[in-house]
Amino acid sequence: MPVHIDHNQICHFETLNGPEQRPASELTIVTDPDKAMSAVELNGGRVYVTEAEVDALTVAGAADRRQNLKATDSDSVI
Repeated sequence: MPVHIDHNQICHFETLNGPEQRPASELTIVTDPDKAMSAVELNGGRVYVTEAEVDALTVAGAADRRQNLKATDSDSVI
């Protein structure tokens, strides 16, 4: 898991620029529609996270601003 949450609700991330940490209450989880993935915005970039990590982050206090994406092709099974 690239995200570690300690007992003080501080989230530790590994980014391309090195380790970052933020209180969960300062984080917002968003949807990247181009990649159809969840991400946390950090220092103008994004750290992509799994749905299990999203669950852990929201329990720790992060805001969940994800959007549900729908396929628009007529051949879609959804």
